[in-house]
Amino acid sequence: MVVFSFKMTKAKLSLALFCIVAVLITATAVADSVAKNSETVKSMAGVTNEDRITFLTGKGWEIVANPVEIREITVPKEFDAVYTEYNNIQKSVGMDLSAYRGKTVKRYSYEVINYPDGDEKHVVANLMVLEGKIIGGDICSTALDGFMHGLTDINSVKTALMQRPE
Repeated sequence: MVVFSFKMTKAKLSLALFCIVAVLITATAVADSVAKNSETVKSMAGVTNEDRITFLTGKGWEIVANPVEIREITVPKEFDAVYTEYNNIQKSVGMDLSAYRGKTVKRYSYEVINYPDGDEKHVVANLMVLEGKIIGGDICSTALDGFMHGLTDINSVKTALMQRPE
């Protein structure tokens, strides 16, 4: 049997209380961080159609509720110039497809009905989903002279359109 004894002084008691408070503060900060990260992941959830609609409407886009297309695509293992540019679009909105090279993902395409430029027809929102998480996508026009940009919110698009030279 081992017995430890020590004399408790005010300094040792103060140090012990300081350590306990530091541990509690650290634990609270970690719990807060985990909660914020889980909210971010939750906001990127794409498991159900409702999740995907919530993601897009949260950015201000009005869409037709049923996807116009659901397709499996494979993110290339090696990015050519076109896919590098597409990934740059992803990076501009805080996403990056580099970690998903060679993976097969589902692309859900939704018709956008409130694109700010009233002349645009056939605008779709594409969401790339892997294991229930939205990993990328774009807003694009399917017209011959169409456009493509990242999954930005509608207010950013309105601002960009107002700044466009006539």
